Amino acid sequence: SCDASQLCNCSSMGLEFIPAGLTAKMTVLNLTHNRIKHIQSQDLQQAVNLKTLLLQSNEISSIDEDSFQSLERLELLDLSNNSLAHLSPVWFGHLFSLQHLHLQGNSYRDLGQSSPFSRLRNLSSLHLGNPQFSVIRQGNFEGIEFLHKLWIDGSNLSQYEQGSLKSIKQINHMIINIRSINTFSEIVRDLVHSVSWLEVRRIAFSSAAEMQVLRVMSSSFAKKISFRQTLLTDATVPEIVSILEDMPKLVELELVDCRLLGTGQWKMEFQAKKSQTLRVFTIKKLSIEEFYLFTDLQAVEGLLSLFMRVTVQNTKVFLVPCKISQHLQSLVYLDLSANLLGDLSLEHSACQGAWPSLQTLNLSQNSLSDLEMTSESLSHLGNLIVLDISQNNFGEIPDVCKWPKHLKYLNLSSTRIPKVTSCIPQTLEVLDVSGNNLKEFGLQLPSLKDLYLTRNQLKTLPGAAPIPNLVSLSVRRNKLNSFSKEQFESFRRMELLDASDNNFICSCEFLSFVHHEARLAQVLVGWPDKYVCDSPLAVRGAQVGAVHLSLMECHRSLVVSLICVLVFLVILLLVAVGYKYHVVWYLRMTWAWLQAKRKPKRAPPKDVCYDAFVSYSENDSEWVENTMVRELEQACPPFRLCLHKRDFVPGKWIVDNIIDSIEKSRKTLFVLSEHFVQSEWCKYELDFSHFRLFDENNDAAILILLEPIQSKAIPKRFCKLRKIMNTKTYLEWPLEEEQQQVFWYNLKIALRS
Repeated sequence: SCDASQLCNCSSMGLEFIPAGLTAKMTVLNLTHNRIKHIQSQDLQQAVNLKTLLLQSNEISSIDEDSFQSLERLELLDLSNNSLAHLSPVWFGHLFSLQHLHLQGNSYRDLGQSSPFSRLRNLSSLHLGNPQFSVIRQGNFEGIEFLHKLWIDGSNLSQYEQGSLKSIKQINHMIINIRSINTFSEIVRDLVHSVSWLEVRRIAFSSAAEMQVLRVMSSSFAKKISFRQTLLTDATVPEIVSILEDMPKLVELELVDCRLLGTGQWKMEFQAKKSQTLRVFTIKKLSIEEFYLFTDLQAVEGLLSLFMRVTVQNTKVFLVPCKISQHLQSLVYLDLSANLLGDLSLEHSACQGAWPSLQTLNLSQNSLSDLEMTSESLSHLGNLIVLDISQNNFGEIPDVCKWPKHLKYLNLSSTRIPKVTSCIPQTLEVLDVSGNNLKEFGLQLPSLKDLYLTRNQLKTLPGAAPIPNLVSLSVRRNKLNSFSKEQFESFRRMELLDASDNNFICSCEFLSFVHHEARLAQVLVGWPDKYVCDSPLAVRGAQVGAVHLSLMECHRSLVVSLICVLVFLVILLLVAVGYKYHVVWYLRMTWAWLQAKRKPKRAPPKDVCYDAFVSYSENDSEWVENTMVRELEQACPPFRLCLHKRDFVPGKWIVDNIIDSIEKSRKTLFVLSEHFVQSEWCKYELDFSHFRLFDENNDAAILILLEPIQSKAIPKRFCKLRKIMNTKTYLEWPLEEEQQQVFWYNLKIALRS
């Protein structure tokens, strides 16, 4: 299971132990999602060059102390989601190169009395904890001085000995999943000077009283604070803001997937002094159950003037109060994507004096529908350079719009625009109109450098004259089928043309033209990666060299036509062979035979209703009905005969009638003639008798030869009829009257046998 780079993938193979045969060549071993329970000393002994060992999602409950002794070059060890009830320092004693250790999702309750990680001097990231993890003791982290990331799942952590984390001098990113505010406060006290980014998960800030224990955060040197899946209330928000205001180095505050109980009617006033360092504020997927009652946030206006980057995504924002917008004096980046902003609410949010320093604005995935009104609302933003209004529903756009005078980047992708007009500003350097229904593009944009036209309906390239400075053009997934020499010559300045995933006719002539005539630095036309040429062109990013097109690629139409003709001839041949050898008849008989096989081989005696079922040709009906039937049914005692004309059940499928009649008759009487062997239904009746009667090795069939039959007249597929006529006695109808009485006598004897 190893590839060329010695990455060996044995995941999800149902293994109950580490497989034998590991070699020194292996660098990555993936044993995830198996059923391994125990790691033995010799299992990994030969894998001395292993750098990555993935053992997560097994059932490991025990590890021999020297199991990892030979893995001195191991850099990543993942033992998460197993059943380890304790951690032994001996396991990690020889892992001198280990940088990443994942131990979360096991069943240990603590880390032992000492540090399991004391010899891991190169450790960079450590993930530990589980729902049963409840105790952190002093000395548990001895030997670790620096961590890029420390992730502790302490949802039920209840005991933390002060100073346990103090031995770690620096933690770039600390993630802690915790419920107890008191325990969290004790942990923060040890991390005041060491953590740069503190991320808190699944904690509930419910009342103002319990927030007092978090005052220790005020002296933290953290530059970024993140709250994920955290509960906030109107009572605790002012307390949290007050604490964050006092943090001397806090630059960024992030709320992700949090829940706020309240409407923003915060009862206490914030301190007059405000944070001088906080510049970035991010809210993603904040749930406010009564968001429609939320206040205008007048209480926090004083905190906003220094914010430079604000993101509020997927939070049901339908309006930004004008005063809030006007207080965001330093704002250069604003992301309000995936909200409920409409044309009128945007006009109010971007009122005069709002966002005076704004350079980048993201309004994608909102409820905007009038491009003219949107552009007018934002036209006073003199510093705006980048505007993303993609994934709105503009539809038809006007011919004239008023835009910010310095706008250079405009994203109008997936906005249902059927046609671009001169509404698009002339100042643009980058324009994205992908994912619309454009059939042509003919705008004059003298400053445009990058144009994205993917996922449209274009059949030709846009003209080069109206966009003379174009450097990069993407026309992926359109309906282009070829380039002309004039089109290539017109784009001399272009460095990249991405025309992959179109309908190009990849002929030899076209490829030769692209190879020799193009002046572009890179061309992607969506041909397979195998084409490699000598020119500076590129196909899917690969350097192009000598091209050898196959017959299919050079003459696709001809090859497809030939294939269609060959398929038609093969089908015609199969039909002819099937007709000659009666394939359809055999198929129909096989189906009927399968139907017959379902039924019991013998009908119970009480279900036998007739002495004989008579199978005959319609051309012989006069003799059968007027001569044979009269003689047999008027005999003493009379015979009960089953005739298809008289005794078949009306409306029932004829094949079922035949099968049922043969099964309910003691004998089957065949009246053979030249007409019989040419009759379709007589063939069915004879075969059903083969299936149900002859195969049982009984004498239920009686043959009457009404007239001499030539051997060649009997179809070859009736091999059993030929065999029966050669091996069994049959009754021949005599033309002399004196012999007919003997015939009737013998027939009656056969029927009663």
